[in-house]
Amino acid sequence: MRDYYDILGVSKNADDKTIKRAYRKLAKKYHPDANPGDKEAEQKFKEVNEAYAVLGDPEKKKKYDTFGSAAFDQNGFGQDFGQGFGQNGNGYTYTYNFNQQDAQDIFEDIFGNMFGHGGRSRGGRGFSGFSGFDGSGFGNGFGGGSASYAQKGADYKSEITIGFDDAINGCERVFSYTGPDGRAQSLKVRIPAGMEDGKSIRLRGKGGPGVNGGEPGDILLKVNVQGRPGFERKGMDIYTTIYVPFSVAALGGKATVPTVNGRVICRIPEGTQSGSKIRLRGKGAVSMKDPSVHGDQYVVVQVQVPKNLTPSEKAKIKEMSDTLDRNGHGSAGSAFA
Repeated sequence: MRDYYDILGVSKNADDKTIKRAYRKLAKKYHPDANPGDKEAEQKFKEVNEAYAVLGDPEKKKKYDTFGSAAFDQNGFGQDFGQGFGQNGNGYTYTYNFNQQDAQDIFEDIFGNMFGHGGRSRGGRGFSGFSGFDGSGFGNGFGGGSASYAQKGADYKSEITIGFDDAINGCERVFSYTGPDGRAQSLKVRIPAGMEDGKSIRLRGKGGPGVNGGEPGDILLKVNVQGRPGFERKGMDIYTTIYVPFSVAALGGKATVPTVNGRVICRIPEGTQSGSKIRLRGKGAVSMKDPSVHGDQYVVVQVQVPKNLTPSEKAKIKEMSDTLDRNGHGSAGSAFA
């Protein structure tokens, strides 16, 4: 028989809290439900529980510290531990004699994340302080038997495609998916304003049915957002481009700018250069976390260079270019010479 302290990885002078902490860690690591089909993990799980059945009980620990494994030979072990948890690899039976709170704490710590519902199960009559089990053990972990713990149903995955404006403003859509019975089903879903491409929406309770009274799973709906010509989204900000005549860029003026919520009139400052950006505050996408927060729209201004000029128009531009050169603004001269 291996040293129980060695099995739990603790020293012989370890206190109760250290022993319990080591047991929780190892039991969670080697539990058969977390290692399906792994015989080595199953055996280690049995060893860990056998060790803690002794070291976790003050009276048994005292006997073990005094007499070692001889205190639990085939006769002594079976007589001392009684019945309850099934058989270990040597044919010995053993159970835990924790107080109710201690047992519940250990159970929830080990199985809470694995099974959902805070580790609580909804099965039969319970045993050794662990409520909710059918009395025949932890499934494969204790030599047969089956646990009737509640399990959450499977999560399904699906996808839906919406337009650029629908993602910005929010919308309702109906999508189809395959239900647990293999049949096509339809479901209406609300797409929140500000939805980003590739993000998913969790539709709680719309997935597979639960087991043993467990809650149903969810649907994870991935949202694909189509593009819109002339618009580009970066996070909550939106970028678009406008083209203004050379005269407006040089002298200043107004231009009509498209936004996701309609057109607005934007002022173009005098001397605006091609590639300049104008910021429209609050004209971007809304935050999905805080509806009061909006991104901005950045308008990239491109200056339209006149084409197909008449000889008279060319002469006037040449005259203007010469004037700019004399006044120290020669950059315009080469552009229109």
